[in-house]
Amino acid sequence: MKSAPVLVLAGTRPEAVKLAPVVRALRARLGERAARLGVTAQHRDMLDAALRDLDLRADFDLDATRPGQTPTSALAAMLSGLERELTKRPPAVVVVQGDTTTALAGALAAFHLKIPVAHVEAGLRTGDLADPFPEEANRSLIARLAARHFAPTRAAREHLLREGIAPALVRVTGNTAVDAVLWAKARALKSGAPPAGDYALVTLHRRESFGAPMARLFKALLRILDEHPDLRLIYPVHPNPQVRAAALREVRHSRAELRPPAPYLEFVRLMAGAKLILTDSGGIVEEAASLSKPVLILRETTERPELVAVGGALIAGTTERGVAAAARRVLGDPALYKRMTGVTNPYGDGRAAERVAAGVAELLRR
Repeated sequence: MKSAPVLVLAGTRPEAVKLAPVVRALRARLGERAARLGVTAQHRDMLDAALRDLDLRADFDLDATRPGQTPTSALAAMLSGLERELTKRPPAVVVVQGDTTTALAGALAAFHLKIPVAHVEAGLRTGDLADPFPEEANRSLIARLAARHFAPTRAAREHLLREGIAPALVRVTGNTAVDAVLWAKARALKSGAPPAGDYALVTLHRRESFGAPMARLFKALLRILDEHPDLRLIYPVHPNPQVRAAALREVRHSRAELRPPAPYLEFVRLMAGAKLILTDSGGIVEEAASLSKPVLILRETTERPELVAVGGALIAGTTERGVAAAARRVLGDPALYKRMTGVTNPYGDGRAAERVAAGVAELLRR
């Protein structure tokens, strides 16, 4: 059987969200059978729910991860499965996204078989290999392997150029998260309204926040609720056992609603109705910018500084006092709040996937 020229690889919900517009754009440009979607199931349940919401079906599923796996054992299982798949049906190009174990495995497996790699959302950096961990290292490693780098912003492009990547191999596209959330917003709101009343939407999941930093953040959430009696908290809790156990134990308040992870369209609806978003997720920073929502970044660093630079987000850190003070500043200053909701989205215009597809088409012709 003849292979499709392009394989797009995803393993987590954020990858599925950000690559869905790329799959559609590639099929529109090259033909419906030109782009296959493969998945590793790095996040099994959340990935499957996202694919359903995004009207996508995987062409193959490695089902390569198991509960309790370490990043090393997950990477080994993915590499083994991808080697078999890429040998059986070799594509001309493999497309990976971001900084996950799946993205690193896809880039490395393709590189070993001399298949060109196109990296979507390339060039994001904090400069600290421990934050985010292991994602900062994953992105840097993929940059050494990729044949094309699709940088979401000019700053990301500059990072790649400083690392010695040839300018001709880097294209600024915008971030496909913008394409995805604009596609999803109309569908999400058509199927139901956001919850009524003022609420803050929270997500926490980063590995480097486990333990003491997360405990401090949970105390900060309770303090915010105590200081803002008209505010509710909606917290879809990440399924990681360490996160879930700590959240259920620590986040106890009459106005704190802990929920299971929300399907993608439901989560977009929650973002659309939120007064404030508190998150340690980089992807949610991009999506919140697309929905004109002020963001508190619950980290000490960020590889997505653009929204901070234009005034749409604050780096709140991971201390109880710092996070509570940042929330107090945003919620207590109507002029600041208005400015934060009125910034121009620095992550793109909703046409990033078209630019990625054009770049992949060029790679196919070389």
